Amino acid sequence: MTYIEGFVIPCPAANKTAYAEHAARVAAMFQGLGAARTVQAWGEDVPDGKINDLKQAVQARPDEAILFSWMEFPDRAARDAAVEGSRAFARPDDLPFDPQRMIVSGFDVISDAGPGGAPGFIDGVILPVPEAKRADYTDFAKRFADLFVDYGATRVVDAWGADLMDGKQTDYKRAACVEPGETVVYSWIEWPSRPVRDDAWERVMQDERMQNQGDRPFDGKRMMFGGFTPIVDTGA
Repeated sequence: MTYIEGFVIPCPAANKTAYAEHAARVAAMFQGLGAARTVQAWGEDVPDGKINDLKQAVQARPDEAILFSWMEFPDRAARDAAVEGSRAFARPDDLPFDPQRMIVSGFDVISDAGPGGAPGFIDGVILPVPEAKRADYTDFAKRFADLFVDYGATRVVDAWGADLMDGKQTDYKRAACVEPGETVVYSWIEWPSRPVRDDAWERVMQDERMQNQGDRPFDGKRMMFGGFTPIVDTGA
């Protein structure tokens, strides 16, 4: 089963070029350690939320952008081996972002749909789901993945929180306002371009499948989301 190491990262907007160069080096390192794909995507459309949002998730400052990023591994064992192997590499002292506010955890892929292809734009989603509703959420995710693919998405992935790490300043559980008995889902939609995505969302919202979705197996009020442009994609 594909395993995801998922990140949300704050970075000063002025450091975009430096961050892209840093991310490319890190991606190359993890490719050598077994990662099947690494994507780093820069926030272009990250809205404020009423309860929580991706900016609050990493305590972003006004001059910072948000990155939605992940690494894909064949399984959790491959991810654990890669993380252990990375310890042999020295981390630079002048990182172009604040790693103390980065959130990272491990997720099992439960739904992966679409024909694939290098994305030009990505919708990233993080939400809390009751652990007892894993089967219900998986069915929900697969149904709506087909909907997005019908309107031009090239890939739709949902991944279930399997190794939610505690952070000193913030983490996924705090970011998603997780309640007892809940975990976190890390999800994304890949699009050929932002115009395709923008047009698709208008039509998706009018589709009867979206309007008649029934009871959702999660609390949509605590869902965090945003739109991102890839700046590193080793699968492209």
